Amino acid sequence: GNRWGIGSHRQPLLHSSSALFCAEMGTRMLLIFELMKKRKVVLLGSTGSIGTSTLKVASDVPECMEIVALAANSSVELLASQARETGVKHVALYDVSKEAELRSALPKDVTIHLGAEGLLEISTLADADMVLIAIVGTAGLQPALAAIEAGKDLAVASKEILVMAGELVMSAAAKKGVNVLPVDSEHNAIFQCLDGHRGGEKEVSRLILTASGGPFRQTPAEELEKVTVEQALKHPTWEMGRKITIDSSTMFNKGLEMIEARWLFGIEMGRIDVIVHPQSIVHSMVEYVDGSVLAQMSHTDMCFPIQYAVTWPERVSGGMKPIDFAELAKLEFEAPRYDVFPALNLARRAGDAGGTLPAVYNAANEIAVDAFCDGQIGYTDIWKTVGQVMDAHQLQGASDLDILIEADAAARVAAKKLCGEGSV
Repeated sequence: GNRWGIGSHRQPLLHSSSALFCAEMGTRMLLIFELMKKRKVVLLGSTGSIGTSTLKVASDVPECMEIVALAANSSVELLASQARETGVKHVALYDVSKEAELRSALPKDVTIHLGAEGLLEISTLADADMVLIAIVGTAGLQPALAAIEAGKDLAVASKEILVMAGELVMSAAAKKGVNVLPVDSEHNAIFQCLDGHRGGEKEVSRLILTASGGPFRQTPAEELEKVTVEQALKHPTWEMGRKITIDSSTMFNKGLEMIEARWLFGIEMGRIDVIVHPQSIVHSMVEYVDGSVLAQMSHTDMCFPIQYAVTWPERVSGGMKPIDFAELAKLEFEAPRYDVFPALNLARRAGDAGGTLPAVYNAANEIAVDAFCDGQIGYTDIWKTVGQVMDAHQLQGASDLDILIEADAAARVAAKKLCGEGSV
């Protein structure tokens, strides 16, 4: 697929003869008919916030989207309820110990797939044409690669997939001719601003990711050491899971997005910037070389980017609320506090170096966030841990998945040691 979203069905009709006009119109109608066929979607991570929003989108636009399989980690009751409601015939449960409980809650004609192998099995189902990955962490990486190999389009909500293995994923997608469509609101916004752009990356000056600033946008640096888990989980704009909410407060979420954008759009880190925008109405922007800036705006509802990823390249009416500009009191923008939140500089360093360092950045952060939530380390120790693990890492190329997995594992061991010893 063309990463800038240029499709031949979008080109103007230039032919004057009626024969050519009719031929091209017929071709165009066939293309549009094919593109508007209902997408059959496998949803990995159905019981999380992105997963439940995806199911809402599916119910809002049933003519465009059908859920054909669901996967969850361990939330048996909710997974079973979702399966009954959607009528899927395939579900996957990562926690194999709860198989009997799930079996008793499902109709007999529903096939249950278990563990990591189960994720691979439903990601390659013959009757699916898209896999939407909303699994937190790196557990979605191998299912993503399996789906690509099976010729499925990917809709990616899990940042870690492209952070850890963006080069491999995008290369595999290009070889198989499948699309990798962003579900993150920021990357989906950039995708929309680039969609239909003919000039390619040479006409792009900057990709500008917006950040809400989190709950500590204006908190003095000296007070951050005393931040509690409860305080870090009070995001001012979005309702998200624990890990991503903590990441938003530390700005690691935005750092991961910077690295993700680097691979998703083929833009080097020097042309990827972050701006704090507390209202979260402008979801991201693209600045072109002529100084023009295109921005995508909508309310803070993940259903917007999910729906666009699934229905692209078309737009359809859904259940989302439009913006009433008369109600918007103001839109504010300010520079991030790079010195107070080092996650952004660490991300730029990892993205510039490439290879295994982005995987190390991500893995060390996952361990540090868990340690903070478990009371092992303080809030500011999160980025200190990541920085120390990155400093100690011996950089390798990212040409092989096994190398990335080994780097990920080693970074986790190193981070756990730092957090456990209290030597951060």
